Amino acid sequence: MKHISRRDFMKGTMAAGLATFIPARVFGANDDIRIAIAGIHGRGSSHIQAFDKMKGVRVVALCDVDRNVLDQRAAPFEKKSQKVDKYLDIRKLLENKDIDAISCATPNHWHSLITFWACQAGKDVYVEKPLSHNVYEGRKIVEAARKYKRIVQHGTQSRADKTRAKQVALARSGNYGKLLIAKGYCCKPRWTIGFKPITTPPEYVDFNLWLGPAPQQPFHANLVHYNWHWFWDFGNGDLGNQGVHQMDLSRWGTGHTLPNTVVSLGGRWVNEPYFKDQAQTPNQIVSIYDYGDCLLLFETRGLVHKKDYEYPRIVGVEFYCEDGLIKEDAFYPNGKNKPEKLAKIDFDMKPGSIFENFIYAVRSRKYQDLQADVLQGHYSSALCHLGNISYRLGSRTKFEKPKDLGNNKIVGDSIMTMLANTQAIGVDPEKAALQVGPKLTFDPETERFLDNPAADQLLTRPYRRPFVVTDKV
Repeated sequence: MKHISRRDFMKGTMAAGLATFIPARVFGANDDIRIAIAGIHGRGSSHIQAFDKMKGVRVVALCDVDRNVLDQRAAPFEKKSQKVDKYLDIRKLLENKDIDAISCATPNHWHSLITFWACQAGKDVYVEKPLSHNVYEGRKIVEAARKYKRIVQHGTQSRADKTRAKQVALARSGNYGKLLIAKGYCCKPRWTIGFKPITTPPEYVDFNLWLGPAPQQPFHANLVHYNWHWFWDFGNGDLGNQGVHQMDLSRWGTGHTLPNTVVSLGGRWVNEPYFKDQAQTPNQIVSIYDYGDCLLLFETRGLVHKKDYEYPRIVGVEFYCEDGLIKEDAFYPNGKNKPEKLAKIDFDMKPGSIFENFIYAVRSRKYQDLQADVLQGHYSSALCHLGNISYRLGSRTKFEKPKDLGNNKIVGDSIMTMLANTQAIGVDPEKAALQVGPKLTFDPETERFLDNPAADQLLTRPYRRPFVVTDKV
């Protein structure tokens, strides 16, 4: 009988989307957790710093498709004679049985696939937000984490913030009456990215690996390394970038998972010239999610610097209750001008920062110890995807508040603020159009839309082989 090496076995099982159960390593009090960081250009550098200074944790490997970035990030380890392996291909890294956990900070379209493969390969995972690039693969990651008994933490670090946790606890408590609307804001500077020509990829970037599960396409410099956020094949717009943090807090406050209906409206407008920009995702979008007993309202507004600008940066959450508004660390009662201190309330907090908490749960082997378990990451990421789906199926109409979306004053105010914000950056409403999505009915149990095949198609993607999140976990 021909001997099959572990390397050959892993190649075969990953290619097929299958793996044999690999028991989790049991860590003694003095055992180091050996972690690898994948995707180290931007946010990944913070992962390196966080884990490298943590007692009982060793950064033993780095992975990136950019050789220059890989060498730069490895240099400090080499300077202090600390061994760190370097990988271009995540599949090679996952073959290393001496790695216990993966920390993933790649572009969005790789998040789920790396997590999926890592669970199959017997690794625990810290994965940056959003957990998924689409709803389907987020659910598959939850299934993989549970099947292979892996610890998977989602990078919505506000779950480790006591102030935010207190806001959420009060919104859910009924102390200020029933929660009516949970509102999130993602309003920050997002400049036009212009146009970059099609060119040959830099020789130090493995562009085939960078594309991974995304369709084959030519290279241009707006993809590598940051502006991929604004292209549907790779990112999810700011709603699924910065916005997923505030979406997570808003949803946490409702106590719900996924909504009964969703509708979004917005557009991509930049000021010079305001119709022409290489990006695809909206830079202004309002999304409304109906849970039956309350709404979740989300504003995403990209801002451009302008003198006397009226719409400042705001990234946060608000909870509109029957008795008033919970905002930041204060309560604004109805009919009163002066805010009050938030009421005292007991609430549960898991230990440590988001990174420390991950390591805590890796040692305990209890996903219940996580601040941001994979399931919570799935629901909050899916909300962003649902909002984008309604927008993508929308039609262009007059640059004005749609009549059928203005019944609720808070919702209407969000729409008008978006339109006014767009005019403030120089957009002529006579020449611009608003993209208004259909109101989509969703089944939270099956995670499918009702009687809408076009919307269901956007719950997943065609995967480019061999980079596939397979249906069979």
